[in-house]
Amino acid sequence: MSNRDALGSWLSGPRAAAEDMGADFGYPGERLGLPKEGPGSVAPLGRRFGAIFLDWGLSVLIAYGLLAGRQFSSTSNWALLVFLVMSVLTVGTVGCTPGKRLLGLRVVAVEGGRLPLWRVAVRTALLGLAIPALVWDRDNRGLHDRLSGAVQVRG
Repeated sequence: MSNRDALGSWLSGPRAAAEDMGADFGYPGERLGLPKEGPGSVAPLGRRFGAIFLDWGLSVLIAYGLLAGRQFSSTSNWALLVFLVMSVLTVGTVGCTPGKRLLGLRVVAVEGGRLPLWRVAVRTALLGLAIPALVWDRDNRGLHDRLSGAVQVRG
């Protein structure tokens, strides 16, 4: 193996190296019984990042609007509170945040159907910590989704 091959395998990650050795991981969501593509399949990471960016922007605008003219130095802490409340209310009632709705995503229970409100609250609290959302499993589910028994799917 040349240095170039070694560097290439390092850059592509352990999954690609294992696949090169013959391991078959399947597609994201296969272990959960979800389709490979189309409605009900695992939401792509790009759309999920876009949705959270839209939701955060909306939260900042709402926090700024609520605090305009007041003597608060920063709206960032208030924006986080607005984001968390918005997430619990919207995912708990309609199954998606405004950003997810715009990008055609929704949050469902792994076993199917809507996520119960207590699991939505657990998911949102973990999402507020940020780190659980940055740790993924091989089905592209963040730790916050995994611990709450949720999965983000295409609408």
